[in-house]
Amino acid sequence: MTATPAPRILLAEDDEAMRTYLERALTNAGYEVCSVDRGTDALPLLERETFDLLLSDIVMPEMDGIELAQRCGEVSPRTKVMFITGFAAVSLRASREQPHAKVLSKPFHLRDLVLEVERVFEDQRQASV
Repeated sequence: MTATPAPRILLAEDDEAMRTYLERALTNAGYEVCSVDRGTDALPLLERETFDLLLSDIVMPEMDGIELAQRCGEVSPRTKVMFITGFAAVSLRASREQPHAKVLSKPFHLRDLVLEVERVFEDQRQASV
């Protein structure tokens, strides 16, 4: 029996400290994480590689998380999307434009982030059974 590979997460977060913090927490939770500091760097990775989850800040330079999620839906439709944001109004827009995406508002505890990510993958496993 072979072990299933760790789910792959593409993390797009422009705040370096937050990106490092999130990447470390998700790696420690057993996920394979690839991180970038902007949506325009995430898009080519989504086109070339397979990710199980796009975890994206909404407010970023060049391409915001909502546009990135829309492009992700075009180039990698099986990739789940989850947003993180510190802006309530932006959270509402994300919920409207990407109704299937989970939105996690900052500040949040790392444990909550990991639990939400686990929930996304659990829902995905149940849907594929």
